[in-house]
Amino acid sequence: MFTKRVETEQFVLPLYETVLFPGTTTRILVRSELGALLQAHGDDDMHLVGLAVREGKQDEPLSSDSLYSLGTLVQVEGVQAADRGYVVQVRGLRRVAVEAFLETGPQLRVQYTGAPLQEALSEADRATMLAFILSEIRETSNHFEGSDMFLKPLEGMTRLENVIGFVLPFLSAPLEEKQALLESPSEREQGLAFLNMLKRQRESLELQIEMNQKLSDEMNQVRRETMLRQQLRAIQEELGESKGSSRKGKDYRAMIEEADMPAEVLDVAMEQLTKLETMGPQNPEAGMVRNYLELLVALPWGPTQQSDIDLNAARAILERDHHGLTKVKERIIQHLAVMKLKKDKKGSILLLVGPPGTGKTSLGRSIAEALNREYVRLSLGGIRDEAEIRGHRRTYIGALPGRIIQGIKTAGTRNPVFVLDEVDKVMASYNGNPASALLEVLDPEQNDSFSDHYLEVPYDLSDVFFVATANSLDTIPAPLRDRMEIITISSYTFAEKFAIGKEHLLPLVLEEHGLDSSQFQVDDEALRVVIENYTREAGVRGLKKQLSKLARIASEKIVSGSVELPFSISVEMLPELLGKKVIRLDEALSDNVPGVATGLAWTPVGGDILFIEAMFMPGKGELILTGQLGDVMKESARISLSLIRSRLAHLIKGFDFNTYDIHIHVPSGAIPKDGPSAGVTLLTAVASLLLHKRVDPKLAMTGEITLRGSVLPVGGIKEKVLAAHRAGIHSVLLSKENVDDLNDLPEDIRDTLCFVTVETIEDVLRHALGVDLPEADTWLEESPSADLPVTAAMGSQ
Repeated sequence: MFTKRVETEQFVLPLYETVLFPGTTTRILVRSELGALLQAHGDDDMHLVGLAVREGKQDEPLSSDSLYSLGTLVQVEGVQAADRGYVVQVRGLRRVAVEAFLETGPQLRVQYTGAPLQEALSEADRATMLAFILSEIRETSNHFEGSDMFLKPLEGMTRLENVIGFVLPFLSAPLEEKQALLESPSEREQGLAFLNMLKRQRESLELQIEMNQKLSDEMNQVRRETMLRQQLRAIQEELGESKGSSRKGKDYRAMIEEADMPAEVLDVAMEQLTKLETMGPQNPEAGMVRNYLELLVALPWGPTQQSDIDLNAARAILERDHHGLTKVKERIIQHLAVMKLKKDKKGSILLLVGPPGTGKTSLGRSIAEALNREYVRLSLGGIRDEAEIRGHRRTYIGALPGRIIQGIKTAGTRNPVFVLDEVDKVMASYNGNPASALLEVLDPEQNDSFSDHYLEVPYDLSDVFFVATANSLDTIPAPLRDRMEIITISSYTFAEKFAIGKEHLLPLVLEEHGLDSSQFQVDDEALRVVIENYTREAGVRGLKKQLSKLARIASEKIVSGSVELPFSISVEMLPELLGKKVIRLDEALSDNVPGVATGLAWTPVGGDILFIEAMFMPGKGELILTGQLGDVMKESARISLSLIRSRLAHLIKGFDFNTYDIHIHVPSGAIPKDGPSAGVTLLTAVASLLLHKRVDPKLAMTGEITLRGSVLPVGGIKEKVLAAHRAGIHSVLLSKENVDDLNDLPEDIRDTLCFVTVETIEDVLRHALGVDLPEADTWLEESPSADLPVTAAMGSQ
């Protein structure tokens, strides 16, 4: 590209943030070392090679990596000392290319050679290009005053590089672009690149001017509106027309008078209105006061019209919306009957507790429809800030009223049915405990003057019918539980799930998917298999999901025209449509070996049967427990072993407790298990092992045992018995005190199973293993420890 013959060597003149073109005269600040060298030379013919610096500061040493390799040979025309070095006046002569860097340090020298442009324009083409460039420069300079002084020197220039060198310092282009302009290989490409640079500069400048003009116009408009508003306010005050109105054309005074507020609330509202009317238009607090007034006038304050309660209609609505739940619906009807007799009854606060998907939330909606009241739902799951209940102080930016007041505002009435969903999932944090804030909301003795931090005036919640829902009572604080009437909702039986699926869920799924019974059907037997093999839950939420999946498949096939109508789902089609069954239900064994007994367990999704296995092996007399057993269940196992060693020692032959280990395992080891209800099953399994007697595989049992041999009642009897019936169990052994719980069972289940009631472990072993033991009193009289002092027998020192 350039001539390879080396012409000469010269010092480098570093150019920071600029590029020097031939024919351009300029003044450049240089470091003291170079300036002193030039001043000492004292020769007007002193030449330097001007190279642009890629990066770096003036006080940093130069290197070949920090300089561009193509620059301009300049002639030094003067040197003058300055505060931070020397000012050198130079004039660009011609383009040169660096062949080699000879020294590094403050006075860098280079070998260079000439680098003329490869192709020069003709006189006519050069004149045309200069005319275009000067025209573009004039278009750009028209936006500035005094541009004639800038254009006058350009008119006498006939060389393109002189024009570029004169204008380039005034353009806001990056150094890389200016250097690329200098390195252009031909005069034509150099001129075109410079012309493009000028066009971009003009467009950027015009855009900035347009934006500045627009911003100036907007500011002028704001000033004008502010001035007009001030004048309008002054005129209204002069005419006496401003007293009853406020911002945005709202007559807050009339709205307050129509809101039927109590006297103390009315005083607060009028005080805030007066405060708003005296505020200036630019006062930042005006918006806060306006929002507060709008909340006050939006809340219902006056008395509500109490409609008469039709119990028959309410019962019909509950029966229509919910299958089963007989005792729950009867309890709600009783509550409504009391409300009908006592019009001003306060404390209508119910807590519906039950597994997910059993219809707790929808019961609240049905109650609202039965009472002909507005329905409001508030989800409390995961709330950990007390301000969500009580609201924020209005001193905070972005303050809001609490969810309770917002719900009342949404309902537009003082007596809605207010559902507090998932009250057991409220969480405490450093922002307070929302459950504590709910104490005032749900206390009939306090909620007639509920205090919201944002509202700052008492609000009467005593007419609100609160319905809370929860999955468990364990996480609800005791003071909060005491303020609510608890109604327990148990899991659905298989028959109830089938009826709900057929009568409620299937029509709902058809409606949601745009189908009808003439297009999509599910056989009764297929519905039964879906419930048994594809869902495991206490409610019916999972059943609806499976039916929706079938409906989606049917929709696709119907739309594509690949099936004949109606598209009916049969049992044989389920593995293909829903996949393999996902639920494994344990069934009663056909035969048991000694050491295996069948227990009954309660789970959040219903009951289940539980196999407890025992075996012994040579060891050191240890008791080994596996199957993720909890502490209470481990204690039941130890009590069982103690009872066996004390009561059955005379029946166990050839077994030394000190030289054998007993291992008890409960299958499904990945699932944690706990509770005392497996006590009788643990006792029976170990006794069966040591006595080498089999337990009837169709006998299931549940009950807690004590160290004195009593069998205590346990919970979840309904779910446990339903699981036993589903698994093919014929007989159920349970505590005598659990007999009343059998009344909750469907009549057909009670008639199918045989129930064995027991009071002591002697009764358990007699029915389960056919072993007769002496009564506890007789055993104590025959025991050697009966002769010991009472304090010794009790373990005292």
